Amino acid sequence: MSNTGLIIAERSRDIGDFLVGRLIPFRKKRMIGPFIFIDHMGPSVIGPERYLDVDQHPHIGLATLTYLLEGEVMHADSLGTLQRIAPGSVNLMVAGKGVSHTERTPKELRNGKTGTVHGYQIWIALPKAMEAMEPEFHHITKEELPYWEDATARFTLVAGEGFGRTAPVPTFSPLFMVKIETGDTSYDLDVSGQLKGEIGICIVSGGITACDTTIEKGAILVSKVTDVCRISIAPHTCILLFGGTPLPEKRHIYWNFVATDNAMIEKAKAEWASKTFPMMADDTSYVPLPDR
Repeated sequence: MSNTGLIIAERSRDIGDFLVGRLIPFRKKRMIGPFIFIDHMGPSVIGPERYLDVDQHPHIGLATLTYLLEGEVMHADSLGTLQRIAPGSVNLMVAGKGVSHTERTPKELRNGKTGTVHGYQIWIALPKAMEAMEPEFHHITKEELPYWEDATARFTLVAGEGFGRTAPVPTFSPLFMVKIETGDTSYDLDVSGQLKGEIGICIVSGGITACDTTIEKGAILVSKVTDVCRISIAPHTCILLFGGTPLPEKRHIYWNFVATDNAMIEKAKAEWASKTFPMMADDTSYVPLPDR
């Protein structure tokens, strides 16, 4: 999904053990592990006249991970992929040296009825040596992801390694993404020894308590200490834990292009403007370069 106008650079604040902001990147924290951008989609009502239609746009230097909580989206790309993603499954598109794609409401759901689409698209920066790799696409169903329950909480390992488990989603550097949902009672979470690297917390719904401060949905917290995170999760709350080992090099970002060398971005910009970038064979839509 294109990030034009979607980065929220709201002022972050310090509550003790954590920095708090809304989505990433924010002012005090540009990346969390290899995670460089998070786009919260919805929840939005679609139909009967308004549907999700993200026209053809490009990416380089990253992998996009799409994880839906509600609704369905049809993904198509310049590799020839056509994949419908349902709630709980994972789409991982590895852009590498260049890929273009669209995301649309499936034709079967354009039936005059209303529905909801809600989820996250996450950008994961590729290691420098893999920035120009050949593009790939992977789809992992909900049933393939590790799932377990502990007291009143339910856990799904969406990607990477954590809690002694490994998800089947391909990764290119050490990382993790875990969904945690609570039931009727609160849950005290201590991930010491369970996750490695920088730790971020995205509050999807409900709220948590950290450092005697209540933080509600829509916020992201970043632990100041690697490998450690202690919070109390309120009843009926859903959070995403994500992070991992930071990449050593600074990343440049322009629109949907991510790279350690700005020359790679300038090359991608020129190719997209001239339409010599890898394009989809059966979709003539085109999102132009932003004027910035």
